[in-house]
Amino acid sequence: MHCLLTALGSYGDVYPMIGLGAALRGRGHDVTLVTNPHFASDVAAAGLDLVELATAEEYDRLTLTRGLWGARSGLAVVFREAAIGLLQRLDGVVRAKSRPGETLLVAHGLDLASRVAAEELGMPAVSVVYAPMALWSDETPPRMPAGFAPPGAPRWLHKLQFALGDRTFVGSIVMKPLNEFRASHGLPPIRGSFLDWYYGVAPALCLFPDWFASPDGEAPGDWPHGTVTTGFPLGDGAGGRDDEPLSDALNAFLDADDPPIVFTPGSGMRFGHKFFEVAIDACQRLGRRGVLLTKYADQLPARLPSSIIAPGFTPLAQLLERSAAFVHHGGVGSSARGLAAGVPQLVQPKAFDQFDNAWRLRRLGVAEELTTSRFKGRRVAERLERLLTSSKVTQAVKHWQAKCDSQEALRLACEELERRFESFGGSTRGP
Repeated sequence: MHCLLTALGSYGDVYPMIGLGAALRGRGHDVTLVTNPHFASDVAAAGLDLVELATAEEYDRLTLTRGLWGARSGLAVVFREAAIGLLQRLDGVVRAKSRPGETLLVAHGLDLASRVAAEELGMPAVSVVYAPMALWSDETPPRMPAGFAPPGAPRWLHKLQFALGDRTFVGSIVMKPLNEFRASHGLPPIRGSFLDWYYGVAPALCLFPDWFASPDGEAPGDWPHGTVTTGFPLGDGAGGRDDEPLSDALNAFLDADDPPIVFTPGSGMRFGHKFFEVAIDACQRLGRRGVLLTKYADQLPARLPSSIIAPGFTPLAQLLERSAAFVHHGGVGSSARGLAAGVPQLVQPKAFDQFDNAWRLRRLGVAEELTTSRFKGRRVAERLERLLTSSKVTQAVKHWQAKCDSQEALRLACEELERRFESFGGSTRGP
């Protein structure tokens, strides 16, 4: 089986695909990963074949777009710039690299090209879903980044919210250019729901567990047909170079005193100056040490207190297991890392699925949340103190940590991809 994986986005989008690709390669499959060359060294470290999409300069330019990080504007920016903006180029890559009868298209959420190719050419395809927000449910509605219906609102209000979003957001940004693209390939326009088409041609493979999606641990009954959940595919095999050692300076810092609090505004964030100022303030109020994580050091103060270290971009798994708490933006990768490490989490969501993930973490009893406007040193210190001294939170983080099995999640994901390819008439056996 040849697996053609696509990943459009930042580290939280690319690393899961690297990990999935590495696991598939370990099972004897041929794997190609299509992503931005910004991640070339990470792809090479996993031993995967890279096909470049766009340029590293385009990636940097997108991360410097302020609208990318807005609750109301973020989704519109990524769909315009990635899903639609890269549609033609990605289509060319998918068609050039696919092998009739051998290829399974493993599509990222912003990859519309693979879905169109699957429909037109009759190829098997799978939608890889990272977070529950990407799957609409009337039974357990997600918390939308700029929605007007909170999770506990009446069902009719959620249906209205979804209908308006489908008409205004999807209709205005996605459908017109997508239908024009489809017409150029001799396909009719999409008449019904965008999501019905989206998951109809490429059923969902969810890289998260049932218990993160639903309070009772059961997948919602109104999810798209064929949806399968696996678990969080974290650990050494999940991308991100988890097996790399921590730096000597960071190890010395961790060994010197009590476990610190880890702070990150997200791997792609370029406007985190205020976040880090608040982080330092909160640590000083608590009398705690802190670790500030970012690839972009220009967001940090020129001088840091001796109780604070900024080691650069660091593998989270080893660091979090030696930490007291984790403060982050609510990306599903960071959320899952916190769950797997068994540490309390404080979330400051900004865009995309981050608000929904924060709500789900709070529902599990392992986290608290502060909006951007309320993310101040005093409030952060108060919330962290509450998290760190609560016996209920301590019990909850241990409970959910025990349910995180990254290797099992990867195994289930690979087996499901193999099953879907075989159900399409392909063979997963070697020559």
